[in-house]
Amino acid sequence: MVDLPNIMIIGLTGQSGAGKSTVCRVFAENGFRIINCDAIARKTAEDPRFLEEISRRFTEELITPEGVLDRKAVAKLIFTNNEKRGRYQRIIFPYIVNEIMREITRAGGNILIDAPTLFEAKLDMLCDKIVSVTANLDKCAERIIKRDKMLPEQAYERLSSQHSADFFKERSDYNIENNGTLEKLTSSAKQITDKLKAGADNEQI
Repeated sequence: MVDLPNIMIIGLTGQSGAGKSTVCRVFAENGFRIINCDAIARKTAEDPRFLEEISRRFTEELITPEGVLDRKAVAKLIFTNNEKRGRYQRIIFPYIVNEIMREITRAGGNILIDAPTLFEAKLDMLCDKIVSVTANLDKCAERIIKRDKMLPEQAYERLSSQHSADFFKERSDYNIENNGTLEKLTSSAKQITDKLKAGADNEQI
């Protein structure tokens, strides 16, 4: 945790398809400034310094002939090759963390860091509290298939490359199990925003 006066930093993480986007929306509606790590990663992908480093360390396999990041190649690498995924993350994470720190110092107040790879990037060390959203594997797969127009085997392959629900639960101060309705998820997220503002203890929602 980083001690910044008058700033509360909350980390949000969890499985793909668990419902983090909805939870983000609820936090935003309740006064939290959202720092979206996926958006920062997309911005980083256009940074010439990052592109040069990726090209050098991956022998240009992730760069298109036009000199931009090949997002399809990155997605395939991230979800199918553990060793290369680790190498890629070790390159991109410092860029992301630097930008997050800049946003935190500009924002003030209550901040939510939306980070699927919160623990891998060591962003949990910045957070006062961690909130995770989890769901049954089949429910996550169902949502990914619908949202991203994926084949079932692609959805399960993506999920197999990520941490389990138990991993997130064990490392979070608050956990939402999202196996029910949108209304229940929204209500649970609102409860957590209220508890965080009140300084409540950890719990399962």
